[in-house]
Amino acid sequence: MTTALPLFPLNTVLFPGLVLPLNIFEPRYRALMRDLLDLPEDAPRRFGVVAIRDGREVAPTATGLPDSAPLPGTEAAAGFGPDPIKSFYTVGCVADASTIRERANGGPGGEEPEPGPPGAGPGSDPRTSTAGYEVLATGTTRFRLLSVDASGPYLMAETEEIPEEEGDGAGALASGVLRAFRGYQKRLASARERTLATGQDQDLPDDPSVVSYLVAAATVLSTPAKQRLLQAPDTATRLADELKILRRESSVIGKLPSLPLVDLTRNPTSPN
Repeated sequence: MTTALPLFPLNTVLFPGLVLPLNIFEPRYRALMRDLLDLPEDAPRRFGVVAIRDGREVAPTATGLPDSAPLPGTEAAAGFGPDPIKSFYTVGCVADASTIRERANGGPGGEEPEPGPPGAGPGSDPRTSTAGYEVLATGTTRFRLLSVDASGPYLMAETEEIPEEEGDGAGALASGVLRAFRGYQKRLASARERTLATGQDQDLPDDPSVVSYLVAAATVLSTPAKQRLLQAPDTATRLADELKILRRESSVIGKLPSLPLVDLTRNPTSPN
């Protein structure tokens, strides 16, 4: 069974269970948020997040474009070429927006929003506003991208859900991954001359699939490496791969403590 989903390409990988903050300012994604707000109050506000393989998360700026050119972000496939599906990884994650809140200004750097109809400023109806949005969404289930339609104001995708299979030995692997992840966290903290917060290494889940996605999101890896973990055929395979990665990364950090590393306690908003 296939499902049509609005598509939100990002330069990052979203995993089930993980929170995704977004700063929406492009016209195509503002249109998406307005349509989500128009859904019944009790309806899920879902969209599909896919990682960008080749393309631009934000549309090119208007500088140097002819006057007749569409405003950046008004074309659904802006930045992704004539056949956008080729720009994306084909396994993504459904995001469910729990909060869609209108921003006081419309741009990523605090610039004024583009002119809109009377009453479209801060505090007005977010369904008609031309200001941006602050969105908080949570990853739910994985999907496979089958096709992309760029004929509307934003990209629409035909998708099929990918069920999460546990695989053999997932429970034992999860225990090993948690031990390796705690060691990895301590190595990172030591390399950055920081101390782990009290109780930080105890607030970890024991469900194998939850462990696999949490560790995938929290480990400092490239987008292609995270994507491989997202599309693993089952939980056990993902955990086995993570165990190898954590052991390798911990060894590297131990030998090169001055490597610049990402602070795992920060979850920056993705500007889009």
